[in-house]
Amino acid sequence: MQGPSEPGISSGAKLVGWDCSGDLASIGVPALVIGARHDTMGPAHMQMMASRLPAAQYLYCPQGSHLAMYDDQQAYFAGLTDFLTELGRAGRP
Repeated sequence: MQGPSEPGISSGAKLVGWDCSGDLASIGVPALVIGARHDTMGPAHMQMMASRLPAAQYLYCPQGSHLAMYDDQQAYFAGLTDFLTELGRAGRP
């Protein structure tokens, strides 16, 4: 089920041609998009997604992988806490 930003994508992957990036602008809820240096989904792709979501923030975890909550805890939890704190201040659920 690899998507277009995954390395080594095979032509038979289920999501090889799937692209919903054109729909991102219609998602109005707050979103924290998290990218990590060692993740298989490239940080640049994650940053692009965040830039197209109207109410999104982008968090980069420089020491993280797909499980940045474990291998880059400092960056991950600081970013998550900041995001949730800002939502609380804005009166959003």
